[in-house]
Amino acid sequence: MKAMVLAAGLGTRLRPLTNDRPKALVEIAGRTLLEITLQRLKAFGVREAIVNTHHFAEMIPAYLAQHNNFGMRIEISFEESLLDTGGGLKKAAWFFLEDKNPQPFLLHNVDVVSTIDLDRMVRFHKDQNPLATMAVQRRATSRPLLFDRKGLLCGRGPISASRPAPGSTHGDTKAGSPPLQELAFSGIHVLSPEILAKLEETGAFSIIDAYLRLAADGEKIVAFHADEYRWRDLGRPEHLLAAEREIL
Repeated sequence: MKAMVLAAGLGTRLRPLTNDRPKALVEIAGRTLLEITLQRLKAFGVREAIVNTHHFAEMIPAYLAQHNNFGMRIEISFEESLLDTGGGLKKAAWFFLEDKNPQPFLLHNVDVVSTIDLDRMVRFHKDQNPLATMAVQRRATSRPLLFDRKGLLCGRGPISASRPAPGSTHGDTKAGSPPLQELAFSGIHVLSPEILAKLEETGAFSIIDAYLRLAADGEKIVAFHADEYRWRDLGRPEHLLAAEREIL
């Protein structure tokens, strides 16, 4: 199985830790965020991965070489200008399409850690056969996504301030229709390779915006409920300290 690790961001929320390194090489309990992510992916059967880079980009290939790529095939997708999550994936599409029979793959932020069962998530994706499966939880967030009772993405929240994506076939809010759920995305996705040809956006763009457009067009983007698993965002120094205490 293949995966992409999203690691190109500037890591501004982690300053001063990212003043001299990419956020992927910030450490927790003696291990870098990149090592933690790659080792976790490897434990779930990922043997080939691509990592996008930008900030202190040259440090990541050197770090991987020092660690023998952690026993994996790892490619680098350098972004001269930041392309955001969607643009970064689109630039790296060749990696997933080089196989004669491309399979579903994982997309994983480098700055999140979790106990989410990736194997179960992949099986769920294959059973549901959507374009994308998003790991989501019922927790506080300033950027909730809206899903209907069937678990289909239908818009962006909060409900009080927005409506389902225009033209969505999944997010009808008329009387008698299924209520919408506000759910927090966890930065972990499983994608079908067919989605790559449907990314019409160009330049830098968010994969979430692409999902919302596709959902509005009637495409199937689904929720994988991950409330039973532990999850932590590592975007701030205080989050790193909390995660380190948990790991230790």
